[in-house]
Amino acid sequence: MSATLTAKDFSNGNTPTWCPGCGDFGVLRGIQGALAKLSISPENSVLVSGIGCSGKISHYFGGYSIHTTHGRTLPTALGIKSSRPELTVISAGGDGDGYGIGVGHLVHAARRNLPVTYIVMDNSVYGNTKGQTSPTSPLGYESSTSPEGNLDQPINPLLLAWSSGATFIGQGFSGDIKHLEDLIIKGIQHDGFSLINVFSPCVVFNKAQGYDFYKKRITYQDRPAETSPEFVSLLSENPFTAGVLWQNKKDTARYQQQKVVDSDIVSYLKARII
Repeated sequence: MSATLTAKDFSNGNTPTWCPGCGDFGVLRGIQGALAKLSISPENSVLVSGIGCSGKISHYFGGYSIHTTHGRTLPTALGIKSSRPELTVISAGGDGDGYGIGVGHLVHAARRNLPVTYIVMDNSVYGNTKGQTSPTSPLGYESSTSPEGNLDQPINPLLLAWSSGATFIGQGFSGDIKHLEDLIIKGIQHDGFSLINVFSPCVVFNKAQGYDFYKKRITYQDRPAETSPEFVSLLSENPFTAGVLWQNKKDTARYQQQKVVDSDIVSYLKARII
């Protein structure tokens, strides 16, 4: 594409049906702006989404998109990237989708390290089904499924991804689109799997954690942690830290697979099988 791209080039013209004030508007804008700044054409970009309110994000995306099933955004995205490595593949979903039924896929996507950017819109509630407790709901959170307050320890997705071998871990806020856009750019440019957790407020079913809640707590990190103890300490001191929190280099799954394909033993076996 010779013309300069803008965020509008990554809109298909459909009007979003999210509630007014939903944090997911900011995430969509961040993705569109990041792809435009990277000059990645819509025909070379794919957005895979899951279920719930966050899953609607693919309905409004101007590139290729797939609205897949509950918790299965990552295996779908990884399959696309494996077969079409030249495409920029983004997987997007919510905390209920990605940290609940789909959490096992996060673990294996992190350890395999294929270059897919996974953006999770974390509002700490199941919003599309009218406000149930989610995997990231804080202790004591009251909902229809936990009327006496949430008794389950909330999952820490960043520590989980880190312990699974993720090579890029970032955290953003949908109320700060410029910062989020820059964060998504860095995630896409990373040669390997990238997880970006985004605090994306649900203004209807989780009013306790709205925009003001995050604005008072978020601090910005200007560089990734250099050691494992530093990363753990960073999140222990403030779980609402935003920025690129962890980044290192590791061979991608595709590189490792190609090494096997090119190895002498495989050539030896091929010659004898044929």
